[in-house]
Amino acid sequence: MRSPEYVILLNTKLATTHTTKRSMLKTVIYKLGQHPKLSLKRFFIGLGLFALSVLGIAYGYYHYAWVQLIGLGLLAPALFFAAWGYIGIFANRFSQVIVTMPPDDRSAYNDKTK
Repeated sequence: MRSPEYVILLNTKLATTHTTKRSMLKTVIYKLGQHPKLSLKRFFIGLGLFALSVLGIAYGYYHYAWVQLIGLGLLAPALFFAAWGYIGIFANRFSQVIVTMPPDDRSAYNDKTK
């Protein structure tokens, strides 16, 4: 039999909102991390574009200014693809951690001393 405190906690609107947000977070994490090879590919594309961007900016600094502008133009897509890929890689790893975690059956007792 569950204690009355546990039943009251489950009947509050805060507990319902909290569990809904938790399941939404899991859904987003699983969706972002479902294709790890594609995420790694995106990350490497972003990394390669970033290297080209840095080379263009450095070359334009010493020789032609228009090459520097091309390097600056490549910087935004490079950061976008690198961040998108990294978030996907992180989400995949984090989803593996979420799967191995035991369910939180005793959440009402977490703040009480033993």
